[in-house]
Amino acid sequence: MDTIQLNIKHVSDFLSEEDILKQSAQATACNQALYDGSREGNDFLGWVALPSSITEEELREIEDAAKVLRTHCEAVVVIGIGGSYLGARAVIDALSGSFDWLQEPKERRNPVILYAGNNISEDYLHELMNFLEEKQFGIINISKSGTTTEPALAFRLLKDQLESKVGKEEARNKIVAITDTSKGALRTLATTEGYKTFVIPDNVGGRYSVLTPVGLLPIAVAGIDIRKLVGGALEIEKATGPSTTFDYNLPAIYAVIRNELYRQGKKIEILVNYHPKLHFMAEWWKQLFGESEGKENLGIFPAAVDFTTDLHSMGQWIQEGERTIFETVISIKEPKRKVTIPHDERDLDGLNFLEGKRVDEVNKMAELGTRIAHVDGGVPNLLIELPELNEKFVGQLIYFFEKACGISGYLLGINPFNQPGVEAYKKNMFALLEKPGFEEATKVIKARI
Repeated sequence: MDTIQLNIKHVSDFLSEEDILKQSAQATACNQALYDGSREGNDFLGWVALPSSITEEELREIEDAAKVLRTHCEAVVVIGIGGSYLGARAVIDALSGSFDWLQEPKERRNPVILYAGNNISEDYLHELMNFLEEKQFGIINISKSGTTTEPALAFRLLKDQLESKVGKEEARNKIVAITDTSKGALRTLATTEGYKTFVIPDNVGGRYSVLTPVGLLPIAVAGIDIRKLVGGALEIEKATGPSTTFDYNLPAIYAVIRNELYRQGKKIEILVNYHPKLHFMAEWWKQLFGESEGKENLGIFPAAVDFTTDLHSMGQWIQEGERTIFETVISIKEPKRKVTIPHDERDLDGLNFLEGKRVDEVNKMAELGTRIAHVDGGVPNLLIELPELNEKFVGQLIYFFEKACGISGYLLGINPFNQPGVEAYKKNMFALLEKPGFEEATKVIKARI
């Protein structure tokens, strides 16, 4: 198996083959629309051909910038929110050692990657700045406008700290801005200060931007091979083009199944993993589908669990709660490491029956047993299997979900590439903070409280 697989066996009790195939023509048309731009959101389709269009020169420029940060920094702070950091963090967490960040600096091959600008917690920012006080650190600031509150606030604080620590001249060599090509506050600042910059393409939305410098630069700084990541995505791009028939287009099949289950009242999709390194892959997936489909009072609610951990918290509800859910399980066929269960003379824990078995075999049986139990409990299950957790297959998974999301949104009849509802909280926050220009809104909202 040299590619990710989609197994729909445990959906057959809930959807017939006829239910799936009756949507095949429509799904194929939706896939075609991602290439011909014939539907809403056609100004944000740049992600579709990203894997095949990125050039050798662009990859080398990203790798060179990453090398500078890796050479001169013990820690690099990625500042961004939503799609400006989730994709990078998903890949970095999936492909890095779980405890690499605890190693002494002299033992580490790559800088510690830290994150800011994704919350407005004063305690978090204080603790981050305190941690950085004795570190040689750099900053990757990701913002199209440069004025989004969370990242702008974090950048102001960390930029001030870095300049105070090493001086403005050295600081500018440790700051990279990823922003708009020509306009916006961050572009103006980067030009004025002379920061190294990369462009967020105008036709790629944040949640689809992991294969642009937005994701690739932090990923490269973490020491991960971005060429293999892009190569994996390219394989799925080629396998799901406009000429691909429905039977062979795995993202289209996934999109149809989730929409058919939604029509049957399955309003919640739970993304399941049995590997803790995939936690932030689920967080990225939640934004991808939630922000793409949750509009016009429509859309499946994307949730996620880490099994087997959450079987001891959410397992009861999933097994016997309201039957409005279905699960998509990400499974890793072969782990990177091998741990064998030893013999214990006293066997007080009763585990000698597992003697000599690999821990992964126990994990896989927990996975299979849970899927069967949940299907028996009325929960449809889809299975996405990766041969192993490496750059190639993570790249495939990213593009698989992106393509499925575009098709699924079109099947739902909405524009999967805008996010009009994101601005509502910002307007209220600015009014409450009495931001200039929000005077009337301030009066209105204060009257409500």
